Amino acid sequence: MLSPGSSIVSPGGLSYARRVLQSEVAREFERQRPRLFSVAYRLLGSAGEAEDVVQDAFLRFNDADRAAIENLAAWLTKVVTNLCLNRLTSARARRERYVGPWLPEPVVTADSALGPLDTVEQRDSVSMAFLLLLERLTPPERAVFVLRECFGYRHREIAEILDLSESHCQQLHHRARQRIGEQRPRFSASRADGDRIARRFLAAARGGDIAALEKLLADDVVAWADGGGKATAARRPIRGVERVARYLGWMSWPVPDLTVLLTEINGQPGFVALVGAQVILVVVLEIRDGRITDIRIVANPDKLAFLASQLPDRD
Repeated sequence: MLSPGSSIVSPGGLSYARRVLQSEVAREFERQRPRLFSVAYRLLGSAGEAEDVVQDAFLRFNDADRAAIENLAAWLTKVVTNLCLNRLTSARARRERYVGPWLPEPVVTADSALGPLDTVEQRDSVSMAFLLLLERLTPPERAVFVLRECFGYRHREIAEILDLSESHCQQLHHRARQRIGEQRPRFSASRADGDRIARRFLAAARGGDIAALEKLLADDVVAWADGGGKATAARRPIRGVERVARYLGWMSWPVPDLTVLLTEINGQPGFVALVGAQVILVVVLEIRDGRITDIRIVANPDKLAFLASQLPDRD
């Protein structure tokens, strides 16, 4: 007969049961991970921080009373959103002290790392231009705008996520749309056209063909470079066809063991430059009406780690 407090599960069996439970918890969370990362990245503009937030959410989920969670997706979205809001407040102060232009961390999107990007609207929602516009918003405005515009949440659902009233969320959304105004990106180039123009751009830049390069640039083209004080980069935007074409002359310099990969980055055509197996910079092109309007270069090594992890092993 069993004594009070004893168990019919052997110590080995109990250990096995715990491992099974933990694996089930992990599988349940992993099904939600891609969507949670997509939310966090759009809110933070940082892939590294988005990964940290998602991991923090897993730890909270692992410790939570799961029997009390009625809707797992909603519960996790709330956790991730509020973790992001905490980070956004301190991030704004850090970006005010940033050396040179600040750009979002680039993410290769050819493998749907940020969710489905089958439509122009979906690609626009992860573009650097869009993420930079979001920087104009307060953290609550950004949260409401992203959840509403990018993920289709209703105001009632957003109110539950943010612990705000529905009317307040509607006001925040209205203010966010006013702040962003008509400047929300609308890129007209198809993927095929974007790739074609990107290949011509790369050939002209690598070959030092200034005349061919100028033909690809819009009259109001702007080149931005983010070195963060840790890599050589222009500290101010370069504007105009002639100045941008001359500035890009460095792309024709010979570099030993250099490889340049053409791929989709943040829903737009882009390049990854590697020396050996090390990513040294990323270039993202924005194209409208067949011309390149913006060139965004990320060279800050701190912002290249996530993208480097997305590339195939080149050893």
